[in-house]
Amino acid sequence: MESSESKKHTWDKTNNWTEELNLLKEILAQTELVATTKWGGLVYVLDGKNVLGIGGFKSYFGIWFYNGVFLKDEKKVLVNAQEGVTKSLRQWRFNSIEEVNEKEVLTYILEAIEIKKAGKVIKPTTKKTIISFELQAELDSNVYLAEAFSKFSQAKQREFHEYIEEAKRDATKLSRIEKIKSMILQNIGLNDKYK
Repeated sequence: MESSESKKHTWDKTNNWTEELNLLKEILAQTELVATTKWGGLVYVLDGKNVLGIGGFKSYFGIWFYNGVFLKDEKKVLVNAQEGVTKSLRQWRFNSIEEVNEKEVLTYILEAIEIKKAGKVIKPTTKKTIISFELQAELDSNVYLAEAFSKFSQAKQREFHEYIEEAKRDATKLSRIEKIKSMILQNIGLNDKYK
């Protein structure tokens, strides 16, 4: 089920895991999942919905299950990469090809498929909107700035407000407002350089 396109785009930051990732691909080929390229890497989907991804990093290679929080994890192998931040994604990290037990890996993958079929997901929580009174005052007093600001999505507007509110001191808040004014007028989001 793997296209030649997806073979080229496996997350492997150091190119140290070719043999290991090929083994994971062979195991995944035994399932009904379809390999696709998303975010520059190999993601396996069912009916167009993400089930898992594979890839290699500096000190490990592994599988991440998008709804891994629902897996039984009888072997206690899954980790939450960002405790307190990541809600449902779980990783199974390997340090060598010898650690990959095909039967165990396949059991986890098949369970992940059943979870996806059952429609189990953690609903995303909506972020509480934070309004920076200092930024709002600046927008209220500058019609051009307000007009430019209104063109941003709600998420990008929230990023600007949060950026100002994160500052502890009033002086810092004001200097941040001065810094972002030109970005807003040029239609540049706060985090656009990272996207």
